[in-house]
Amino acid sequence: MLVLMDDREGESVDDEFGSDYITISDDEGNEFELEHLDTVELEGRIYMAFLPADMDEDDDDFGLIILRVTVKDGEEVLTTLDDDDELNAAYECFIERLSDDLDGEEG
Repeated sequence: MLVLMDDREGESVDDEFGSDYITISDDEGNEFELEHLDTVELEGRIYMAFLPADMDEDDDDFGLIILRVTVKDGEEVLTTLDDDDELNAAYECFIERLSDDLDGEEG
């Protein structure tokens, strides 16, 4: 499980998370900064797509990160997707949306 941490000290995290960049921490307390690209609802679940903000694009680990928004103890948290079918469905949805956005910018 990953926990969302707001970058803006003293401000709450709203539905859009208020910023294009967020910091998350994993179960071991490691923090990662991510750039938020898009949010979609798919089959009643909310997914968010990110790119690593602190990683070079040439790095082998660089790529699209998809996390699911879940509620734990009344707080929204981001969790990894362990089911390959769920991950693939969310990935295809984001790729389609991002492709549509790029097509719209070209025309």
